[in-house]
Amino acid sequence: MSAGDKVQNAAEKATGKAKETVGDATDNEELVAEGRADQAKADLKDAGENIKDAAQDAKDALDR
Repeated sequence: MSAGDKVQNAAEKATGKAKETVGDATDNEELVAEGRADQAKADLKDAGENIKDAAQDAKDALDR
């Protein structure tokens, strides 16, 4: 995973957490849900990047 992807995913998680927190504080269930969705989306992106990294590592190991 590139550093840019890590930063972007971390920012998306932080934004989602902020939305969730503000939603909790204001009893805005829609904002809470949106924040949780943003966090889940970032987690999915991280998982996808980890799979790509693992596949590349396996390919590199086989090429040796």
